[in-house]
Amino acid sequence: MIGMIMFGAALLLLMLGFPVAFTFGGVALFFGIYAEGMDLFAFMPYRIMSVMQNTVLMAVPLFIFMGVVLQRTRLAEQLLTSMGRLFGGLPGGLAISTILVGALLAASTGVVGASVVAMGLISLPVMLAHNYDKRLATGTICASGTLGQIVPPSIILIILGDVLGLPVGDLFRAAVIPGVVLVGLYIIYILVLTRFKPETGPAMPDDSGLSRGKEIRAALLAIIPPLALIIVVLGSIFAGIATPTESSALGGVGAVVLAIIYRQFSFKMVWDASKDTVKVTAMVFAILVGATAFSMVFSYTGGDYLLEEWLLQLPGEKWGFIILAMLVILVLGFFIDFVEISFIIVPILAPVAEAMGINMLWFAILIAMNLQTSFLTPPFGFSLFYLKGVSPPSVQTTDIYKGVLPFILMQVLVLAMIVIFPEWFGMSSTY
Repeated sequence: MIGMIMFGAALLLLMLGFPVAFTFGGVALFFGIYAEGMDLFAFMPYRIMSVMQNTVLMAVPLFIFMGVVLQRTRLAEQLLTSMGRLFGGLPGGLAISTILVGALLAASTGVVGASVVAMGLISLPVMLAHNYDKRLATGTICASGTLGQIVPPSIILIILGDVLGLPVGDLFRAAVIPGVVLVGLYIIYILVLTRFKPETGPAMPDDSGLSRGKEIRAALLAIIPPLALIIVVLGSIFAGIATPTESSALGGVGAVVLAIIYRQFSFKMVWDASKDTVKVTAMVFAILVGATAFSMVFSYTGGDYLLEEWLLQLPGEKWGFIILAMLVILVLGFFIDFVEISFIIVPILAPVAEAMGINMLWFAILIAMNLQTSFLTPPFGFSLFYLKGVSPPSVQTTDIYKGVLPFILMQVLVLAMIVIFPEWFGMSSTY
């Protein structure tokens, strides 16, 4: 039972606020020495070296760099301004614009924090000035900002591809339809809500002085550059021209080109973006090294065997396992980050899923959709903190918590749809 005690100790320390990478590494060191001694860690340098030489994971810093550069080009500001003029005359039009811009930012940057902060700074004051309900405004921004978790090129899909041994290109293709369905569901919700409660999202009066044709032209000019980048990055993967790692390099170059087009390029901007990229990448890989040590000790002490044996005996077999796995990931998402869940929980669940004949591509998309919810769930949803940090004092934390609840329910609904009707999303639940 050492492995199970070790797992419980790690979760407890995480909930107490200890740093993730040091928690996994420290717990692994303590229980590893207790179980076997220092000899158990003789192969750790080789494991770390294999992580550093993993070409799939090279896409992580490159996509992060692409997102950080684009965040500094004022791309979100131009998109929101153009979309706001285009849809602002509709009830809930500003919220719909925010959803569409969030989807475009997700497909071109994939950085959740940058998207939420950018739209919180630009879109939230405009919606509040036009008497939008605070809950609708804040919930829309948080939900649209987290689309980067499921809409390719998503960092979480790259990590899951490595953990589950799946081609990242296949994961990107499989995530397109769920991402589109989720965006469509958000828009339908806003249209229905503002239809029956128009006071929650009043139409914005047109004071731009532009004709409808000029508004459409301005929107197209704002959309075409990031859309071209999306086509280059994802199109090269889907067409089989480039691997995800190669396309991430193309994305980094494309982001710099867009910065030049938007007249935001400077060597200082590239330097600052590079530093931010190193910080985020170092965090991800530090967690990965700690998780590698943890999984090694957990496996050595027999924890994975005990857990696998118990999961294989669940009532309902495959469906009982899927329901329990999704519930566990959903509940853990309230307290810990998607990176920890990907590196610790997913490797434990994966062998059981394979033993049951579950389609691992379908399983990975379920996990990705579930992990997206972790950004919105109180009390530790990162999107909630990002938005609160840039919100005016009139917006309370309770407004944000209440605002995200309908969007959490919609994400759970799409997750349930993928579980029950995988063929609607071009997938199968079994091999």
